[in-house]
Amino acid sequence: MSILTANQSAQTRALNESALHVLSAQQIRFYQEHGFIHLPGMFNPEETEELSDHLNWLIDHWAIKDVGWTGPWRRKYMDQATEQKSKLIALHDLQYYSDAWARAVLKPKLADAMADLLGEDCVELHHSTLHVKPPETGHPFPMHQDWAFYKHADDRYVDVLVHLDDTCHENGEIRFLPGSHKLGPLEHVTKDENGVGCTPHLPVEQYRLEDTVPVPARRGDVVCFNIFTIHGSYINTTGKMRRLVRLGYRSPHNVQLEGQSKGRPGWIVRGRRPRGEGQVPFPTN
Repeated sequence: MSILTANQSAQTRALNESALHVLSAQQIRFYQEHGFIHLPGMFNPEETEELSDHLNWLIDHWAIKDVGWTGPWRRKYMDQATEQKSKLIALHDLQYYSDAWARAVLKPKLADAMADLLGEDCVELHHSTLHVKPPETGHPFPMHQDWAFYKHADDRYVDVLVHLDDTCHENGEIRFLPGSHKLGPLEHVTKDENGVGCTPHLPVEQYRLEDTVPVPARRGDVVCFNIFTIHGSYINTTGKMRRLVRLGYRSPHNVQLEGQSKGRPGWIVRGRRPRGEGQVPFPTN
């Protein structure tokens, strides 16, 4: 199936209200129309505090601290002094380092919500990624689709932002172009004006943060969005870190084409993995 054909079938999936688990038909329709949805209180205060404590430990002991995303977009969003100071703190696959985060990615209520959004009984975890914006000059994100980083055949893929801090304009809350997932996968800028490779992002003059809708959220909330939804965020200008963890969930039928985590199986967080014709068990080496 081509990307275009797969995307068309994903966008027109029928809503079976009787098959929903934790979300309402109204919530599903909002997600299908806008490409994102805010789900308050997915993690209770005790869970959130434990996740926060484990996250701080991971930041101190495992996370990578560097300049973050590269590319000509940096000159658009930051002046020279800020650009030189701006950093990003990141780490992939937190469930490999923390039992609290292993429980978080497997949370039944979250897995049921993913089943509702995907329209699938079986849900596969693709990855988790820590994104921390340090205080005052914490890394902004240019407009992009997450598809550019882990390309899949269709849009049966939901990214989930777990909030460990309240977010607002000042600390760089997530922002979306509503309905942009309907455009399907877009070509991203992957080289600067000198032909040097850079982090994938959309052309800054065509896709502007000024045109986006902000989605501020509270600690313990999650914000979910389609792999094709265009999004970005402003710099963190506050005196505190802005801590988010992205979880990626997909249909096991959605074939990955290239990018992050390609070639490895993900955890099944809900249901049973369907076996395709001729498919063999995963290798152990």
